[in-house]
Amino acid sequence: MTAVSNTMTPPFVSVVMSVFNGERFLREAIESILSQTFRDFEFIIINDGSTDGTAAMLDSYARSDPRVRVYQQENKGLIESLNRGCGLARGKYLARMDADDIAVRDRLMWHVEFMERHADIGVVGGAMELIDSAGRAWHCIHYPVENEEIKSALLLYSPFPHNAVVIRKEAFLSVGGYRRLFVDAEDCDLWLRIAQRWRLANLEAVVVKYRIHPDQVSYRKLRQQTLSALAARAFASLRADGSPEPVISDERITPEVLVRLGVNQATQQRALVGIYAFWIGLMSRASQDDAVLRLFEELIDLSRPGPVDRYALSYAMLSAARTHYRRGSPVRALVYVGRALLARPVIAGRPLKRALNSFFRRFKGEEGRA
Repeated sequence: MTAVSNTMTPPFVSVVMSVFNGERFLREAIESILSQTFRDFEFIIINDGSTDGTAAMLDSYARSDPRVRVYQQENKGLIESLNRGCGLARGKYLARMDADDIAVRDRLMWHVEFMERHADIGVVGGAMELIDSAGRAWHCIHYPVENEEIKSALLLYSPFPHNAVVIRKEAFLSVGGYRRLFVDAEDCDLWLRIAQRWRLANLEAVVVKYRIHPDQVSYRKLRQQTLSALAARAFASLRADGSPEPVISDERITPEVLVRLGVNQATQQRALVGIYAFWIGLMSRASQDDAVLRLFEELIDLSRPGPVDRYALSYAMLSAARTHYRRGSPVRALVYVGRALLARPVIAGRPLKRALNSFFRRFKGEEGRA
């Protein structure tokens, strides 16, 4: 450890962050926590074996602000780093933060006030604003706010952005923290286990600015994240039926493990196609063209084994069309729009009309300049 808080009184909140080679956006993330209107917190940062300038930046903050507690370690991965950080936490509440995002200035104040009024809540999250690499905002995502709605949503997707939650430390400890088996979806597994003992909530307000970029974990490990989330839900279903959790000797969740858990290949494929289409849309809106095309090629491979969700496929094709259009390939863009129309005529009809109108406006403009 390179810095320790100089106060003997435990802080009310422990903000926990793990970072690996996050120098690019790290300063903005740290500053957004240090400038919170709620001041009674410690900021535990685990440097998980970074090889860039992360360590030097963290040491600088630790020297200048006693609330910052930095721990250096060899690379061990996110789950072990988060469990270590939460184990070191002295606060009543655990606030998660990622090294590439930005916390809204009143986030901790809103969360603490809510948790203090609702002693039965184990986890509280909130809405998030999507930003691109340059910090430009372009969309907000709101989640269910009531306990029963959240628990229903958990069976389909994670209604908590991991970097936007405050967890009651008692709830975290009562379920044993994060589990290595559910790598890349360790948060989904945690929410499902806490949900069986505690109530859940989301604030309607935006509490974090979530950055969409090609280096983030959710994009780079999308497939494993989806498989692990399916396993977490299968485990939750077994617990709800009163059955013991199976012993899985594999180091991580694979398609074969999911089949043994009763999640067939068709279900796996539907989940993968749906999440790939969703992320293709996000990367397209964030103008990350290389990421869009890479994900699209992977989606086509996923679609080959059998029938897929035609809406998801159509949506992905339209995103690929926008990408080719931005890259100056209008003919290729029209090919993808046509394929989207064939995949899902009703859904694609209105986007097709917009794409065609845009194409012809551009064509006329270039013709007039010729």
